[in-house]
Amino acid sequence: MLVTLTGDKTGSLLKYNIESKDVTVVLHNLTFPNGVALSKDGNFLLVAETTNCRILRLWLKTPKAGRLEVFTDLLGYPDNIKINEKGEFWVAMYSRKIEVLSWIHSNPWIVNILSKFPFDLVRLSSYIVGKLGGEGLAAKLGVDGEILNILEDVNGKVWKHASEVMERDGYLWIGSVENPFAVKMKIQE
Repeated sequence: MLVTLTGDKTGSLLKYNIESKDVTVVLHNLTFPNGVALSKDGNFLLVAETTNCRILRLWLKTPKAGRLEVFTDLLGYPDNIKINEKGEFWVAMYSRKIEVLSWIHSNPWIVNILSKFPFDLVRLSSYIVGKLGGEGLAAKLGVDGEILNILEDVNGKVWKHASEVMERDGYLWIGSVENPFAVKMKIQE
């Protein structure tokens, strides 16, 4: 929560070579990187930036290799990304964007002031996000970043604070950081 609140940009994407056991930094200066998925054809890699509510695309092959771009902007804070059999991507989101956090990010002095108060800033932020953004939220993205579908449990009655959405055999499996169970939903065509 503190990483999101402060807009920390110290996140990295690392590459591990199984044979040599070497680790290299592929991307740095990311704001809370939180999910990674490889495209079906292996041409690009997606990385979720939770704080910025967006998905980045790193081209691995094609003439664009090495180029980093915004794949899509989202309605909420993305967690994991999973690819389906068609090559589309499901992105789980913890909650919808909370405008007060956007305001805080644009005014970093606010975090400095708040950190001087005698309360746990992280616990307070978690409480606020829990109360203001308790819905379940997920998006299905096409291979070009277009939003194909949005699933939302507005009141968080069935699922909330999604951490993972996986499509398999006509069903979606939705995990949450809050719920001690996974939700299984039939996909409506």
